[in-house]
Amino acid sequence: MYQQKQTFTIIEATRKLEHYCAYQERCHQEVRQKLKDMYMIPEAIDTIIVHLLEHNFLNEERFAKTFVRGKFRIKKWGKHRLSSELRRKGISKYNENQAFKEISDQEYIEAFNNLAQKKADSIKETNIQKKKKKLIDYLLYRGWESHLIYEKANELIH
Repeated sequence: MYQQKQTFTIIEATRKLEHYCAYQERCHQEVRQKLKDMYMIPEAIDTIIVHLLEHNFLNEERFAKTFVRGKFRIKKWGKHRLSSELRRKGISKYNENQAFKEISDQEYIEAFNNLAQKKADSIKETNIQKKKKKLIDYLLYRGWESHLIYEKANELIH
């Protein structure tokens, strides 16, 4: 059967996107994609985005800060991974730098040390080289800086 696509007026779409942005912080790219998925024309998309910005539903700096805080504290991502994810979402370097100010150096190193220790303890490998490689690969995937990783791997596994 042919499915009729739902159409929205600008007012309906604006209300829908207000709820979308109020529920969770969003970046411009996510909002633009959502509007495209709703089959809105480019002029309507621009009008709605301007409305969302003016009424503070959409704020790129606030999104970046929330994103960095959340992914760092919950998923234990390092700065490299956070940075690449923000770039993928089209966040400016300025907003990225503002977001990184949310994490203190002490908190960052503490989280890294705890994560590395926990992972090193959980690796069941008996071969020291393989165990070290597993730890290093895990921490690199999480986006931590390589100089921290190699130093920690040599400290924990010997």
